[in-house]
Amino acid sequence: MRTMNLMAKGTRKHYINFTRKTNLQSSPNIVNQSFKTTSKNKIWFGDRTYIHTNEGTLYLSTFIDSYTRKVVGWSMSSRIKESIAIDAFLQAYGKEQPEEGLIIHTDQGSQYTSYNFRTVVEDHEGILSNSRKGNPYDNAVMESFFKTIKRELINDSK
Repeated sequence: MRTMNLMAKGTRKHYINFTRKTNLQSSPNIVNQSFKTTSKNKIWFGDRTYIHTNEGTLYLSTFIDSYTRKVVGWSMSSRIKESIAIDAFLQAYGKEQPEEGLIIHTDQGSQYTSYNFRTVVEDHEGILSNSRKGNPYDNAVMESFFKTIKRELINDSK
């Protein structure tokens, strides 16, 4: 890279732990930073991020399969609400048709701890798992995915 005058993109982001003001119902951390599985559709990681555009902010909710690292479902909206998480999950479920016992691991965002999202996952025989409060490393698969998307596709397009 040095001989070709190439430099790596990216910066390190420092995370700050926070204290939630409301008591949403979170699930136990089943995954516990164990990101590998033996076959597909055993664990899906989910999260949402924001994308700044010239016309406002877009919110993207995505689910990734732990084994294949493939995006199995996604949804985008100009408003951050629980429906983007539900739509992304239902899209993924419709495409992949996983067996019962699928673990859905997300952070403790309000979209993923809401009654409606929890009900949809449980109706599809999924098992909910949440990261520990204020710990982005529990959901490192999603954090890494969003960082790559933003660094390589979004930030350079402005």
